[in-house]
Amino acid sequence: MIKTSYEFDQSILAAGSSLKTNILLRFRADIAKSPRRNLNLSLVIDRSGSMAGAPLHHALKAAESVVERLEPDDILSVVVYDDEVDSVVPPQSVTNKAALKNSIRKVRAGGITNLSGGWLKGCEHVKTRLDPQKINRVLLLTDGHANMGIQDPKILTATAGQKAEEGIITTTLGFAQGFNEDLLIGMARAATGNFYFIQSIDEATEVFSIELDSLRAVVGQNLKVTLELADGVSLVDTLSLAKVSQNDASQAVITLGELYEDEDKLLGLSLGISSAQVGDLPVMKLHYSADVVQDDRIQSVSGTIDVVAKVGTVEEAAFAATSHIILELSRLTIAKAKETALNLAEHSKHQEAEQTLRALVKDLRDKGLNENFEIAEEIDQLEYFASRIAQKALGNAGRKEMRDQTYQTMTRNRSDLVGRGVTTGDEVYAMPIVNEVGSGIELYCVREGGKLRVKVMSEGYDLTKNIQFPRAIRAEGARYVVEGLELSSDATFYRVRGKITRFAQPGETDIFVAPRQSNRANTGKASKGPASAADLPTTDSVGDSILVQCVKDGSKLRARVVSDGYEPDWNMRFPRSVREEGMLYVVDEVKTAPDGKSYIACGEIKRFVQPT
Repeated sequence: MIKTSYEFDQSILAAGSSLKTNILLRFRADIAKSPRRNLNLSLVIDRSGSMAGAPLHHALKAAESVVERLEPDDILSVVVYDDEVDSVVPPQSVTNKAALKNSIRKVRAGGITNLSGGWLKGCEHVKTRLDPQKINRVLLLTDGHANMGIQDPKILTATAGQKAEEGIITTTLGFAQGFNEDLLIGMARAATGNFYFIQSIDEATEVFSIELDSLRAVVGQNLKVTLELADGVSLVDTLSLAKVSQNDASQAVITLGELYEDEDKLLGLSLGISSAQVGDLPVMKLHYSADVVQDDRIQSVSGTIDVVAKVGTVEEAAFAATSHIILELSRLTIAKAKETALNLAEHSKHQEAEQTLRALVKDLRDKGLNENFEIAEEIDQLEYFASRIAQKALGNAGRKEMRDQTYQTMTRNRSDLVGRGVTTGDEVYAMPIVNEVGSGIELYCVREGGKLRVKVMSEGYDLTKNIQFPRAIRAEGARYVVEGLELSSDATFYRVRGKITRFAQPGETDIFVAPRQSNRANTGKASKGPASAADLPTTDSVGDSILVQCVKDGSKLRARVVSDGYEPDWNMRFPRSVREEGMLYVVDEVKTAPDGKSYIACGEIKRFVQPT
């Protein structure tokens, strides 16, 4: 069965008219411990040109780690895609892990991004072994935009929803900074799967592990909640990132997706009440249904609960204790504010977006919630994003962080997924620098589980405690000197006091002197090649250069750009002497030719070799 509960943000609501209140609903599959369900899993991995080098290397290592954790009764397939789609591992039981991992290791980077082709092939593989008693899932990883095959986000999102109705759920993983987060989040939401932002390529294995743990913990699916509101009660907002529709009775139907073992599924609602008299006030009947594991089988369960609020006089409401769920509701409110601010900023309403975030910061502080470390961290995030939006400098990385933080908070109840963000702000480069600690306190910034944390190095302090520190100047590997630290009221974390400077050890290279830029100078001159491709210098990384591939076009060999951001079908002026079918090259610069519909390779050309 499903265990349900609810709490209002105030234990007693004030009688009167035009009342607004928030409610937090919890759902948990209340079942005995049972064996983990087996998986029918397809890994779909982008091997396009933009993944060449370290990104693909880490993605394949992550795929190998998945193989290692699977069991003989699990089904696995592995699809890789660029402009072509290949099934390097057709659907099979995981009985020979060494052979499976060897097949994955042979994958090499290729051309442009046929995301739809790779994903649909993964769905096809899962469908061939579809089993309602298994977790049937496609994990789609990409670092770029779809530029071949089906590219319309609306079509891809709608198709993800259709596949989910067939029992095939999609989880999407965005790698680095080039992917379309709106598309991947849209597909995950439509499919009731998960979404992950892999911000740093070396955390791919960790993120895959989180998803695999989640799949093993699925004990219920297709959780739906229908709100039968009482007269005079209206739904103002949904504080969860769930699909909301209406049934034939014009009642809100909220799709919450999967239930995980030992994890509450939270649904926050903001309600309007036209009038309330002292006493018990019926607010709604809440109808729920889901497919849960019972007696080692998937069975449908449903139920109804009556949601009733306690209403008192203004005085009684004022003296009533604030509900302990205020922290959880605050997290949902923060996520909603980020989503609202981002939407405003993208409609050029930057001042309104900034005000939305700063008003929430003030409200959180007025309530004393900044004494909670998690909320204190969120306040730093809100101030950082407000400042970036005000300067119209949120950027691609900031946008992805905001979208990811909103998604994770409003869909999952896991502390290791919320508040992730490792992007270095520009402000760290402009900080005053000192070369000795003196009477100050030395701090350093590290990355822990996708988050930037600041720790103390100086003696006399608890080295295990986190430090509330401005998000704008956090940078992995940076060291700082501050005038003072003070404990929070509950003594669980430190706050910085006084001036903050960046510490640079004498004799050590300072990596934060200025934004790191390429030392390569673009000459603008067309590339010249040696006698053959064998004479080209080699490289196993792309960096800020451009990846090019030689492809067969009829009877001719053509050079085409496969890095994201370029037209994949345009021809290129490229030395004929080094053209070999299928070969990848790294070039310094690509310019648009005078005809406006082709490219010119400029600067040095290197032959790309896959790192081992």
